[in-house]
Amino acid sequence: MLSGKNILLGVTGGIAAYKSANLIRLLKKYGANVQVIMTPDSKEFVTPLTLSTLSENPIHSVFSDKETGEWDSHVELGLWADIFIIAPATANTIGKMAGGLCDNLLMATYLSAKCTVFVAPAMDLDMYKHSTTEQNIKKLISNGNFIIDAKEGELASGLVGKGRMEEPEGIVEFIENYLKKDLPLSGKKVLLTAGPTYEQIDPVRFIGNNSSGKMGFELAEKAYSLGASVVLISGPTNLTVSKGIKKIDVRSTADMYDAVQEDYKDSDVIIMAAAVSDYTPSNTAVQKIKKTEDSLQINLKPTKDILATVGQLKTGKQLLIGFALETTNEEINAKDKLKRKNLDFIVLNSLNDKGAGFGHDTNKVTIIDNNNNVEKFELKPKSEVAADIFNKIIYLL
Repeated sequence: MLSGKNILLGVTGGIAAYKSANLIRLLKKYGANVQVIMTPDSKEFVTPLTLSTLSENPIHSVFSDKETGEWDSHVELGLWADIFIIAPATANTIGKMAGGLCDNLLMATYLSAKCTVFVAPAMDLDMYKHSTTEQNIKKLISNGNFIIDAKEGELASGLVGKGRMEEPEGIVEFIENYLKKDLPLSGKKVLLTAGPTYEQIDPVRFIGNNSSGKMGFELAEKAYSLGASVVLISGPTNLTVSKGIKKIDVRSTADMYDAVQEDYKDSDVIIMAAAVSDYTPSNTAVQKIKKTEDSLQINLKPTKDILATVGQLKTGKQLLIGFALETTNEEINAKDKLKRKNLDFIVLNSLNDKGAGFGHDTNKVTIIDNNNNVEKFELKPKSEVAADIFNKIIYLL
């Protein structure tokens, strides 16, 4: 949600200013561009050098540098920002914001900003409860600002009560939830499987396949960017996902089956993109099997069919999407799988198509739904394939 966003952080003179360092680190970790405005008093609590180093930008604090005469334009800062966060916001700053006072660079920028403003109050218990503060906060809300409410806990005065600034993680979550609210999959939960599964022969060797997991991971990222709550159950891969995606690591088909059973019931969309093993050794050797001159025979038994199980149990409100990787009679086999496993649609790709299938950054797919509609797509990056698949999902929803 925050990747590529220009975020302006206003830091005011309260003890909670120390949390601004961690907030900057989180915002940067999520891919945001961060600039910081500090009030003069905030420098008593956290140094400009610290925040400049973390934000990778110079700190803004005064209208002009007395030595160089260089002007720091509050108007340009206000126009640059996609999001403006004031954290911590002291009672003094909140009062100025409510009254339209303008005696420092932060207040001038606030009055010039065109973007959404989030305010995270931080003060002592009695100050937070004071009727003037309550009225000022109501005024900020009526002016279109969003208040990230203070939490209860031990305060700097030694009192225990409401007034602690929300933790940086909570601030980021609050803002991400705000950004999600108008997205197409806001309020929806998407469950995905991705990657291969490994079936152990002995402690050293396993049966697996060549799946990289790239398609499933791109689908997870796309779902998240569309506002969904995303759970990604992944077999062994070297891939990573955005911090907001819940990733569950599994190894075997049985592990994946159990993980899916835990999450599918409250999911709105279920996408089974994993290349699961169809067979597993009947018995796994406790010790490494030693090489001999004789041939080695391994007895296999079928694994649990995750897709078919969910297809039998899913409700009419859930969408279930499967994948088919074929080498012969592609459409016939895909349509048969679509029907047998009670899918809403299936994504077919062929190992016969150059640049498609395992290990590539591209894919060439055909989407077939349960009304026998067939949509064929050209070879394209898997990120764009993920977009095509979610266009279909959003249409069906």
